[in-house]
Amino acid sequence: MPRKHFRKYLPTHQSITGNRFVAWFGPWLQHHNLWHLNRSSVAGGVAVGLFAGLVPGPLQILTGVILSILFRVNLPVAALMTLYTNPLTIVPLYYLAYRYGALVTMSDAQNHQPATFSTEGLSWTDWLPALFDWMVAMGKPLAVGLPLLGITLAAVGYLVADNAWKIYVRLAWQRRAKSRKRK
Repeated sequence: MPRKHFRKYLPTHQSITGNRFVAWFGPWLQHHNLWHLNRSSVAGGVAVGLFAGLVPGPLQILTGVILSILFRVNLPVAALMTLYTNPLTIVPLYYLAYRYGALVTMSDAQNHQPATFSTEGLSWTDWLPALFDWMVAMGKPLAVGLPLLGITLAAVGYLVADNAWKIYVRLAWQRRAKSRKRK
């Protein structure tokens, strides 16, 4: 992958370890895979970030950081990948997780439609409690579907990132071989 391109946008190891909110992780941040851009570390970071993005509440990035430390995958990539969930995408993703969970648990999802989620008339401070109440109303299918959807997204994300990296490297080698032949 174009490492030079990504390095311009990723924070440095020193800037992250010097951050007062991250510094308490201390020696756990020393593993080289947490910061290096290589195929397995980046693909793992994508997988961890996609899984952690479905964690309820504002804990996605923290979960991504903790999981990337545990699995020793690229930490900045994992933290960045959690941002696919936002106020516009969280409700459709949770509804998809609900449907996935209903399919797996063989719940009667057709007769028990979850309440629609609406932020109409709610302030920003009331939005998160309303989302939590909506999630609780969805029950067992959501509780089963969220981890399953997270695992599925992580597996697909890992495979896509890993294969994209391999394809890029193969094409780069072919371009180099062609340029050598021209000389």
